[in-house]
Amino acid sequence: MNATVSNAKPVKIIGLIAMIAGAVLIIAGAATALVVRDQLVAENITLGEDAAMFQGNVVDGPIDAYLQAEVIDMHAREMAGGQTYAELDREDPIRATVMNGSFLRASLFTSIIAFGIAAFAAGMGILFILVGWALRKLVDTAPVTTANTPVVKAGASA
Repeated sequence: MNATVSNAKPVKIIGLIAMIAGAVLIIAGAATALVVRDQLVAENITLGEDAAMFQGNVVDGPIDAYLQAEVIDMHAREMAGGQTYAELDREDPIRATVMNGSFLRASLFTSIIAFGIAAFAAGMGILFILVGWALRKLVDTAPVTTANTPVVKAGASA
């Protein structure tokens, strides 16, 4: 006769911890995305007529931020004759303006990265919840058994 050994409790606890961690990651990802969005909206940046698309939209997400960064790059290069900040002569009076454009682009790209990290965190949260749920279901449906072990009673000879 096989005896059932219960290893279910530790696995169920790990599954629950994974599910809780997943929920925390989803909440953190959503909160990060909302904070970044609110900060972008507070800057009151509007995509101009020369944006590739979504002209007139308020910059409030990663696509809008990317499009605005491209517009800034286009204007800065036009002013600098196609050169970047690093390529301009130190004495060029346009250099400070091009530098500001570079800083603005870097800030917009930072917000794009923040949106990506927020999405990654939320995605990992979903994965953690699924793994935790699977672990908990697995121990409910598959008991672990051990091989027959003969029981020797006191006074009996083996």
